[in-house]
Amino acid sequence: MRAPIEWLRELTEVEPEAKGADVAATLVRVGLEEEEIHGGGVTGPLVVGRVLERLPEEQKNGKTINWCQVDVGSANGTGEPQGIVCGAHNFDAGDLVAVILPGGVLPGNFEISARKTYGHVSAGMICSLLELGLGEDHDGIIVLTEHLADRPDVLAGLVPGDDLIPVLGLDAETVEVNVTPDRGYCFSMRGIAREYALSAGVAFHDPADVTVAEASGSGYEVRLADDAPIDGRDGCDRYVARTVRGIDATAASPEWMRRRLTEVGMRPISLAVDVTNYVMMLLGQPLHAFDLDTLSGAIEVRRARPGERLTTLDDVERTLAPEDLLITDGGSTPLAIAGVMGGETSEVSAATTDVLIESAHFDPVTVARSARRHRLATEASKRFERGVDPAVTAAAAQLAVDLLVEHGGGTADTTVTDVGTPIVPATITIDPHLPTRYIGLDHPREEVVATLTAIGCTVTDAGEALTVRPPTWRPDLVDGPDLVEEVARVRGYDQIPSVVPRASAGRGLTHEQRARRVVARSLAGSGLVEVLSYPFTAAERHDDLGYTADDPRRETVRLANPLQEEAPLMRTSVLDTLLDTLRRNVSRGHRDVALYELGLVTASGVTPLPLPPGGVLPSAEDLERITKGVPRQPRHVAIAAAGHAVPAGPWGPARAVDAGDVVGWARIVGSSLGLDLQVEAATRAPFHPGRCVALSLPDGTVVGHAGELHPKVVGRLDLPERTVAAEIDLDVLIGASGEPVRPEQLSTYPVANTDVALVVDEAVPARTVEAALRSGAGGALETLTLFDVYRGEQVGEGRKSLAYRLTFRADRTLRTEEVSRLRDTAVAAAASAAGAQQR
Repeated sequence: MRAPIEWLRELTEVEPEAKGADVAATLVRVGLEEEEIHGGGVTGPLVVGRVLERLPEEQKNGKTINWCQVDVGSANGTGEPQGIVCGAHNFDAGDLVAVILPGGVLPGNFEISARKTYGHVSAGMICSLLELGLGEDHDGIIVLTEHLADRPDVLAGLVPGDDLIPVLGLDAETVEVNVTPDRGYCFSMRGIAREYALSAGVAFHDPADVTVAEASGSGYEVRLADDAPIDGRDGCDRYVARTVRGIDATAASPEWMRRRLTEVGMRPISLAVDVTNYVMMLLGQPLHAFDLDTLSGAIEVRRARPGERLTTLDDVERTLAPEDLLITDGGSTPLAIAGVMGGETSEVSAATTDVLIESAHFDPVTVARSARRHRLATEASKRFERGVDPAVTAAAAQLAVDLLVEHGGGTADTTVTDVGTPIVPATITIDPHLPTRYIGLDHPREEVVATLTAIGCTVTDAGEALTVRPPTWRPDLVDGPDLVEEVARVRGYDQIPSVVPRASAGRGLTHEQRARRVVARSLAGSGLVEVLSYPFTAAERHDDLGYTADDPRRETVRLANPLQEEAPLMRTSVLDTLLDTLRRNVSRGHRDVALYELGLVTASGVTPLPLPPGGVLPSAEDLERITKGVPRQPRHVAIAAAGHAVPAGPWGPARAVDAGDVVGWARIVGSSLGLDLQVEAATRAPFHPGRCVALSLPDGTVVGHAGELHPKVVGRLDLPERTVAAEIDLDVLIGASGEPVRPEQLSTYPVANTDVALVVDEAVPARTVEAALRSGAGGALETLTLFDVYRGEQVGEGRKSLAYRLTFRADRTLRTEEVSRLRDTAVAAAASAAGAQQR
């Protein structure tokens, strides 16, 4: 909202020497932050000029320019007439015009200099409204006798050479402030002046304090017929209608009104429109003017009916929704979307002489929904959806009527329509000590009462508590904490000390937090890069990953309002989105990529829950039912890699990443938490059926899978060949890692190594053989390592050879025969459990 300082001076006591920065500093103390200070864009000699001679000269391109001799007094230093080329034609010899001389600067840092053009040296410029930033009219230059017609005393004193900057208000500054959604009343000069007076401790002169004509029963008929109020609140709870007849259709808006509208960022259009806009900017009450001759019946305010359409003032035909509140002619023809924009059929035109002024109070929710539904963010909707003062409705209509009568020569009907009953703000009971407890500063009872009274509240002392009725322009004040905030705001947010909270002793990271950090550091230390991806995916991704129709990972939550329409589902696997990140990095030139992500997934088994009605506090049972119905979101860690695991170099050729690498990284996740993850061949989408393993805890609980992605998945996702991936349920791992790992005492005796190669059927998992060897070797076995797998003629078709290294250590030096006996016992156990034969 822009607030011209000179306009502000009429509503409150601004210091005569105060500049824009001073006013902005005063407003920011009560929470209105400065956006920008406008004004002062014209510098240098801008003076009154009298046209002595105007010679039209036709050019070769068909354009006619005027070579002018202009008297600028002594402003040019010589007193001689100034030669200026001008392309406008709305002036003649003898007219007073606005001339900027060489050295002057126009808005946009456009510097004026003497230059040769059209065969003459033009020493300056005769200015238009647009060039001076006073409006958008560029059809002609400013003729001062017309522009200042409503300021005859100023016009009479002008002589050539006089400084025009103060005369045209170009030295005036305008402060633009950022208005937060809860401070809708500050979208008006009335609201900003009130806040300035509150901050500076000076008097406030309410522009709404005018004599209003009383309502009479014979005014223009208005019917409020909202049969479908939203949340029980009528779409319109007050409607004032005033009629003005016989307005001069050619009457122009006064110069002071046009200037003020321009200063606040609005474009002057016509007298009727300018008056409604001026009153809106002054009081914050949007108005609408109907051409009375286009109306055939009573005004009826109702909801839209199925199939209704309306062409709005922006020349767009709109299909109306049942929630749209309409202003209609006799209940049948839509005239406007209430609080948003009017329609073409009743628009005030250049021929309009009789107007009906609408000043109404509309429901903020209704207006906000209509504005968003039709994508119409207007000055009116911006105010209504934040809350407009219902007590100012009649005063706004009265001001508009008075201005139309004064400047348009019209006659106001003596009848007034004022229907509806606005909701009275509810009282709030507040403990006067609440501000002290909440803010941490001492706020005496007297200060609390004085502050709440100053912001417009009616305060009643009820002994232990205060009963407060908020003002009609503050719909945001609904409870005690809101009033506490006002007390803090008025004293000054800068008065609240900044105190850094002290951490209580004995607290730190939880086991889960520490575990997550350990896992992340371990993977990063292994050369992987951590990424974060959005947890949203599409149903098509499940097909791309090869999930079967009954795979529980297909069952997830669909978002009602997704960030992207093509990704409306919550992911059930981190790989759903991590693989996109891998592809994006590869497509941008990173050929060797190894990524990991710790993120949440949405577990399957979602049960839709009926939501409680809006505007009603849910019961404890409802809250418990909703809480229990929220799907579980476990945290997973996923890995994806492609390219080379080891680059080429002096040490040898490059080695491509393979399933063994990703299984190793997955086991690092477990070992970082003190868990030895077991590996067993498995089949699971989206992995290659022969190159996938299940990862499980020692008790057999499967926590994840790792391996090479299926070639079809790689092709559908446009990933590099032989891409590998893994995903582990990190929550299960963390839950299993609660017990601290106790270190074993290191033995000082040497180890004894022995190797064994066992032939088993191809279908026998290496994990089964390993488990048998461990059980047979006994407690002296320190480590067991599979170091070779052989398939070939020497072992026969459908068979494989698994070579293991067994490392033994005891509390003494083991003899060779002891090691052999332990090995033989282990081999026998493998033969019994897995049918293994020693090679």
